[in-house]
Amino acid sequence: MTVHDTAAAAGAAVVRRPRRAKALWLLLLLAVLLGLMFASITVGSRSVSWPDIVAALGGDTDGFDRAAVAKRIPRTVLAVLAGAALGLAGAVMQGVTRNPLADPGILGVNMGASLAVVSGMAFFGLATATAQIQVAIVGAGVTAVAVYVVGSLGRGGPTPLKLALAGAATSAALTSLITAVALPRGDIAESVRSWQIGGVGGATFTTISQVLPFLAVGLVLCLLSARGLDLLALGDELAAGLGARVAAARATASLGAVVLCGACTAVTGPIAFVGLVVPHAFRMLIGGDHRWLLPFSALGGAALLTAADVVGRIVARPAELDVGIVTALIGAPVFISIVRRHKVRAL
Repeated sequence: MTVHDTAAAAGAAVVRRPRRAKALWLLLLLAVLLGLMFASITVGSRSVSWPDIVAALGGDTDGFDRAAVAKRIPRTVLAVLAGAALGLAGAVMQGVTRNPLADPGILGVNMGASLAVVSGMAFFGLATATAQIQVAIVGAGVTAVAVYVVGSLGRGGPTPLKLALAGAATSAALTSLITAVALPRGDIAESVRSWQIGGVGGATFTTISQVLPFLAVGLVLCLLSARGLDLLALGDELAAGLGARVAAARATASLGAVVLCGACTAVTGPIAFVGLVVPHAFRMLIGGDHRWLLPFSALGGAALLTAADVVGRIVARPAELDVGIVTALIGAPVFISIVRRHKVRAL
């Protein structure tokens, strides 16, 4: 074997080892998620036994424990789907805007979807989940564009802090509008108030089946945008020089993130900080390659939201805390830490 061949083989080994390590981390994360799903089914105001779980999975809901398991199963499935959607959307938003503060909650996208749903319920009588999801996606898209335009005004363009400030201001304004729309309507005010906290407690398989096609579309769009996001990280001019269609790549990724945010918000309410915490954690672990970062963010978001739901049931027994409260308690310190870092200007 020549020196050149030996060097090439060594280089190939160096490349393979990180990929193997990432694959092992991904499998470990999947195992953690499966464990959390099992805990979500078994843990609550009271624990249930393995025979009751098996019986409930088989359709037998006779008895309190088996009925409880039957309600926890769709709740767990929705927590996994919503967490994956929010984690993936956050990673894509950070890649599109090159903004370490990007998150569906911080940028006001979730609140835009919420206002659209509440307005549709109050003024147009939207009652079906499919109609609410479609309206939420439109509201999320309009808000995302508005926040980006406002954050782009002035000198320096859309800097991370300007986008965060624009998103915070937009969220505050939209929250006030939601209250103004819901308060005079006694028939929806109470449900809107509890829905705004963000939770998965009311999950049913009917709702999941209605939101699943939208989540699937958003997932595919986001995963297909991985290579484009890697090129966008180099800057628009260099990405275009390497053959990337910058506008198309940014539009495709943004559309996928908006679909995920809108669909998720319609069924769970606005849940913040999942899309901020998860991508940052895995970017430090595996780097910024979106071909790996996006699946890691999806599984990590699912694990975080499922864990938050389990914690919310444990800390306030026999009552429970909605996941939106738990994720806020986790995410707020992370947000402050990121803002304080000197490297907050760009990814």
